[in-house]
Amino acid sequence: MRKKIKAKDWLLLVLTIVVSIIIIFPVLFAFMSAFKSNGEILADPLALPSSFGFDNFQRLFEETNFLEAFTNSVIITICSLFLIVLIIPMAAYPLARQKGKFYYIVYVYFIMSFMIPFQTYMIPLFEQLDTLGLLGNLYGVINQYIAFSVSLSVLLYTSFIRGIPYTLEEAAEIDGANKFTIFWKIIFPLVTPTTVTIIVLQGLGIWNDFLLPLLVMSGMDVKTINVEIYQFIGLYSAQWGILFAGTVIAMTPMIIFFTAAQRYFVKGITAGAVKA
Repeated sequence: MRKKIKAKDWLLLVLTIVVSIIIIFPVLFAFMSAFKSNGEILADPLALPSSFGFDNFQRLFEETNFLEAFTNSVIITICSLFLIVLIIPMAAYPLARQKGKFYYIVYVYFIMSFMIPFQTYMIPLFEQLDTLGLLGNLYGVINQYIAFSVSLSVLLYTSFIRGIPYTLEEAAEIDGANKFTIFWKIIFPLVTPTTVTIIVLQGLGIWNDFLLPLLVMSGMDVKTINVEIYQFIGLYSAQWGILFAGTVIAMTPMIIFFTAAQRYFVKGITAGAVKA
C-alpha cells in the first residue's frame, strides 16, 4: 500500500526546490558568464553563451597575476589549517580533561572571543602586527587566521573530547603511555570527525575571505585570489568576463572539497552536538 503524501510534505518539497534554485542560481550564472564576452554579459546577462570558448580564462592568466594570487591563497589556506589542527587540539585536551578554576577561566577566555566584533580591535591589532613585522606578508595573515579560529575550534574539540571515556586513557597509562603519547595515539585519532569539521569550516572561511588579506597586505604586491579578483573592477569599467572566469576558478576547489568532505562534516557536527 502506497504511503499517502501529506500536504506538509509537499510544502517542504516546494520550499526545498525554491531554496535550491536560489542557492544554485549564482553559481550557474557565474559559470555561464565565464564563457561570455563583456558585450554578451551586458546585452543579456541571463542568456546562454554563444560559444564555450576559453578566451576569458586565457586572458585571466596572461593579463593578470592570478596564478601568483592563487598560489598565495593555497599556501595561506594549507599552512593555516595545518597549524590550526596541530596546535588547537593540544590546547583543548587539558581544557576538556582537567578540573579547576584556572582551566575553566582559560576555556571561557577562549570562547569569549565569539562576542567581540572584529571592528572593535582592528586598529590596535594592525599596530601590533606592524610592530612584530607581520604586516604586509603571508605570515601575518596565517597568524591571524589561527588566532581567529581558536574560539570555535576549542569549543568543538573540548565538546568532543569530553565524550571520550576516561577508561581508554587509564588503560594506556597502565601500559606506560605518557600524556603526550595518549593524546597523539588515542585522543587525536578519535577526534577525526571534529578535525574534518574544522578543516571544512575554517578552510571555506579562509579561502573565501576578502577583508583580512586586503587589510593585512594592503599596498603590497602580494595578493590572495579574492583580492586579485577585486582588482579587476575598475572605477569606470569592469572586465566582467575575466572576473567571472576568476570567480569560477576560485570557487571550484572549495565546491569539490566540500562535496568530498560533507559526509564527514555532518558526522563531526552531529557527534560533537550529541556528546557535548
